Formats: sequence, C-alpha cells, structure tokens
Amino acid sequence: MEWREFNFDGMVGPTHNYAGLSHGNVASANHNGQTANPRAAALEGLAKMKFVSDLGIGQAILPPHFRPRIRLLYDLGFRGSPEKMVESAGKADRALLAACYSASSMWTANAATVSPSVDCADQKLHLTPANLSTLLHRSIEAESTLRTLRAIFSDVRFFEVHPALFPCQTLTDEGAANHTRLCGTYGKPGIETFVYGRSALDGKASRPKKFPARQTLESCQTIARMHQLAPENTFLIQQNPDSIDAGVFHNDVISVGNGDVLLCHENAFLNQADELRKLSTRFELLYEKPLHILEVKENDLSLSETVSSYLFNSQLVSKPDGKMVLVCPSDCNDSPAAKACTESIVAGSNPVDQVEFMNLRQSMNNGGGPACLRLRVVMNEEQIAAIHQGVLFTDELHESLQKWVEKHYRDSLSPDDLRDPKLIDETYTAFEALAQIVRLPLDVLADE
Repeated sequence: MEWREFNFDGMVGPTHNYAGLSHGNVASANHNGQTANPRAAALEGLAKMKFVSDLGIGQAILPPHFRPRIRLLYDLGFRGSPEKMVESAGKADRALLAACYSASSMWTANAATVSPSVDCADQKLHLTPANLSTLLHRSIEAESTLRTLRAIFSDVRFFEVHPALFPCQTLTDEGAANHTRLCGTYGKPGIETFVYGRSALDGKASRPKKFPARQTLESCQTIARMHQLAPENTFLIQQNPDSIDAGVFHNDVISVGNGDVLLCHENAFLNQADELRKLSTRFELLYEKPLHILEVKENDLSLSETVSSYLFNSQLVSKPDGKMVLVCPSDCNDSPAAKACTESIVAGSNPVDQVEFMNLRQSMNNGGGPACLRLRVVMNEEQIAAIHQGVLFTDELHESLQKWVEKHYRDSLSPDDLRDPKLIDETYTAFEALAQIVRLPLDVLADE
C-alpha cells in the first residue's frame, strides 16, 4: 500500500494583523502596530501550497478559525452585542481586542502533534491538538482545532483525535513545531523526536532566563503515551536554552527534519553531540542506512541570523523521485550567510537537490515561515480516502480559494481597524462562503 505525506497548510484568516502578542517571537515584536495586508497574506500562503502541490507532494488545507472570538470577550467581562463588546474592548485594552481577533491559527505547525499509524500500537493515526496555553491569543485555538480535526479525520476506524492536554504550566504544548519524525520510508515505523524547552517538575533542570520555554518535557511524555508510541523509537531532547533566549521560541526555528535528513544549527539542542549520536545509532539500526545530519555551524550562520532569516523554518519535503526540496522564505535569499548555507546543502552528499525561495512576507512579519504554515500528516491510501475530501488541494480548490480571498479580504488592516464593527459581518460572510467551498458545516468553522 502506498504511503504519502500530506502538508495541511493553514489558510490565513481575514483578520490577519500585527499586534505583537507573541512574547519571545522577535519578528512579532518588531512589527507590533504596523498595518497588515490580509489579502496578500492569504494569497502568499496559497501560492506556496500550489508550488508544493505541483511538485507532486500531498497538499491539503486547514480552514482558519473564526475571529473575533466573541466568547472570549464575554469571558473577559464585556457585555452587549458583539459590536458593543468589540467597541468596549477596544477602549479598555487594545491587546485584549487584538487577542480576540488574532489569526494565529494560520500557523498549523502549532495545531497538533501527529503520529502516523505505523508508529502507534493500535495502528491508528493519532492527532492531539496543542493547548498553546502559554499565550492568551493562542490558547483559544485548541477547541476550534479539535472540532476541525474531528470533522476532517472523522472515521474512527483509522483515526484517533484526542482532546488537547489539560491547560496548565506543567503541560504546555505547542504541537508539531517541537516534533520531528525521521524515517527510512514513510510506510515504516519512524523515530519520533519531541523537543522540549523545560521540565516543569524538575526545578534543577536547565531553562532559558529571558524568554519562556513553551514546551514542557511532561507534555511530550504525555503525548507519546497517548499516541502509544514505541519507547525505543521515541526521543525526548531538550532545546538549547540559549537559543530560546536568542528568539528561537519553537524548535522549528532552529531545526527541520524529513525522512533520512535532519538539518539543524549547532546550538539547536542541549548536549547536542550526544543526542545526535543516539539518534544516528537508532536510525542506522532500524533502516540499515545512515541518517544525514546537516549541522550548520555558528561561524557560518549566527543565532541572530538564524532567527532573522528563518532558514530552519523552511519546509523540507520529499519529491516523488525520492529527492528533497528545501522551500525557504525569501529572506534566506536576501541573507548572504543563509543563502550560502542553502548552496552548501545542495552541493553536499545528501538527498536535498533543490532549494526554492518563497515570498511569505506577511507571515514572516509575524514570525511564521514556510514550516510554521503546515502540519505534516503521513497516511496510506485507505486513510487518504477516509478523510474529508473537501480540504484536499486541487487546482479547482486553489482557484476557488483565490477568488474567495480576493472577494472577502481587506488589503489593509491596522490595529485601529479591529474596532470597526463592519469587520465582524465581513468575516462572518466570508466564512459562510468558505463553508460551501470546503464542504464543511458552518458550525465547524464558526461556532460563535
């Protein structure tokens, strides 16, 4: 049976804006208060999906979450009509209103952690939505993500969609942005690597001093148990605390893996040499071939340049011929050091033979590159046929979504524009149309 990896990209929502809500995300902070272009953001994301799909790689979409989150405004003590609550929140606290309008669900690397059925003891594909409980504007995503994933992966013969972990400081979970699966081939058991920033229960363990570590060891251990993963193929590795303090808020800002390739910065992990040796040993034992570890040195690309260029937030994907392409943000092309790294990767003895640079300026301004925008899901033919077909990317869906964006999205959205009561109606009208396009019930996409 054929196995394929699908990239489920998040559609950028109509309320994409720059509010600087993500502490520890340098790009988000640097663009706080600027005017965003939701239409351009969505079209940039669609262009990347089209490029990946045209390579012959599995591509699908995850719809945006409806915003504003009126229920949050109510829970924060605002009353009246939705328009009145938005007006009151705008006067009371700009950051609270921005949190209710956040389009951060576009970064579906944070939507969930996914384990293919070949890795799980019950032979089901497991998905656990991230609770994202570190930040207010992201913590409101888990409920909508669960509803969407259960609508798409509804066949219980093949899929197990868990609720998000209990939202507390011990179990903070940021999803697949801190999870990498390495394998010899997609249809064979893989090595699932969870990267955490801190241990919540071990007060003596290393942790960053400046920025929060958003992923805990305990959340990784819990998900591995829930997904019924083989302990010998499950690795728990701590992210280098210094890299978090440098602005590497998720592991996918400093490391990316696919198949038999792991691309990482030399300061990605704590005790890196030992951890990589263990990974290599297990990989070679399982697949009787070496793991290609492409380690970029600090002298070739500094941590600060790593954060600004987002080289490691590139998508590393396998083409039908078995070779790999590195889909980089255009910022890597603008950085001499990052571009030199990509040239060295392609020239080296490894499966990566192609680099492409994509313009994702609107997402990058908020700290999200190509890999942030996608959730990787490995499935076999039966499982692909069992998911909701309306989200599978086709030329027809691409054309429909382009027209939808051009009709319903603003080309300018400032922080002050979030107080415009018309934005609520515009967004709801857009979601009514989107439900028809992707053939999902409106109450799955917008439960407000």
